Amino acid sequence: MRESRKVYLLVAAVLVLLFLGYWAGRTSFPLAKVQAAPSASPEMDRLTKMYLGTWDYTETYPKTPVTPDGGVNTGIYTSELGPGGNSLVNRFHSKGPVGDFEGLLIYTWDPKEKAYKYYAFGNDFPGAFVATGNFEGDALVFRLEFDAGGAKMAIRNVARVDEKGTMTVEEFVAMPGKPESLMVTVVAKRKP
Repeated sequence: MRESRKVYLLVAAVLVLLFLGYWAGRTSFPLAKVQAAPSASPEMDRLTKMYLGTWDYTETYPKTPVTPDGGVNTGIYTSELGPGGNSLVNRFHSKGPVGDFEGLLIYTWDPKEKAYKYYAFGNDFPGAFVATGNFEGDALVFRLEFDAGGAKMAIRNVARVDEKGTMTVEEFVAMPGKPESLMVTVVAKRKP
């Protein structure tokens, strides 16, 4: 009985601390100020410098069998540090003639694999996609493979930020037995 009481009190204390941390981050509550934690590694520093902030973006879809009319969606993307600076939590939402897309990306550095990982969650698919990537020159390149109705698909995502601070992301898809083709180009500008 005594052990269960300790567990209950510990859980209650954690919930109170989480609530106070949330409240301090949302208001001018005087108890504490939420500050960005320093990142845990040089790899996370590089990723943070690239993504951190709020971005307006456009998604341009060429005419393909998947998007026969092509089109341009617009959206907002936010990126903030995760716990301890060991991850980036990115939320995005776009809409337009191609559809309404909402998702969550969690980026991290895996020191054992010496690679970045992202976990993608979206409104139009169950579960998560997991991609592995690294910088190739100035471009951050992620790759993933997944099963789409019995056919293995490959995705390559290439992100760059130019000298003006504009991010361009190109996502390519390769269907079985076919060459890789451009699926979407995203152009994002960080809000001041």
